[in-house]
Amino acid sequence: MTISIEELFVNLDRSGPIPMYYQIAKRMREAIESGDLPSGARIENEVKVADQLGISRPTIRRAIQELVNEGLLVRRRGIGTQVVRGKLTRNFEITSLYDDLKLKNRAPSTRVLLHEVIVPPVEVLEALALPEGTQVLHLRRLRYTQDVPFALLEDFLPPDFISITAEALEKHGLYQLMRTRGTTLRIARQSVGARASTSEEAKLFEQKPRMPVLTMSRTVFDHSGHPVDYGVHAYRPDLYSFDMTLVEK
Repeated sequence: MTISIEELFVNLDRSGPIPMYYQIAKRMREAIESGDLPSGARIENEVKVADQLGISRPTIRRAIQELVNEGLLVRRRGIGTQVVRGKLTRNFEITSLYDDLKLKNRAPSTRVLLHEVIVPPVEVLEALALPEGTQVLHLRRLRYTQDVPFALLEDFLPPDFISITAEALEKHGLYQLMRTRGTTLRIARQSVGARASTSEEAKLFEQKPRMPVLTMSRTVFDHSGHPVDYGVHAYRPDLYSFDMTLVEK
């Protein structure tokens, strides 16, 4: 932390009508927005902060949870509580998550968990309009923002994209690599939902088992109407949300 606990919470109003947790959350929020608590800064554990301030642990926990819910803090297993720049809100557009993060200066990085050429399940071949027995590129990637893991991306791509390497995927967004091959991404059909995380997702996201995750399945089509990507993705809801605009017909 670039500002001490004593400096951050000096002169809290302990007898006024404003709840203590609200005052603490407000000061932390202002410190994050001003840069006094920079991205990546670690927050001391609740017991230590409570002892330093002479305030109950549940009060501190509630204040921190307020900022976790807002996407300004994140709890990481084995590391503690860290500052992030806020939840990524993504519009319903055909964009690469990597590129969205880069445009918003969110320091994206990617860890390729799986890169293989396989004959996928029948439902994947149907989604990609490919004949039985066709081999596709199967990817699983863990996406980070500011070194915090928050998205698990599984994709299946037609044979034209088998030459995309794992090394390239760690440096660039998938859609960017597809466009460099002359592909125009025109239409996407997607479905958004939520469920409890799997044990693998919880481990990768550094969360407790069965925590909620946002999900999205997406089929992307090129300018000729051919499907060029089928993806099944999972996201941490405290760091990610979807944004949409509805228009009356």
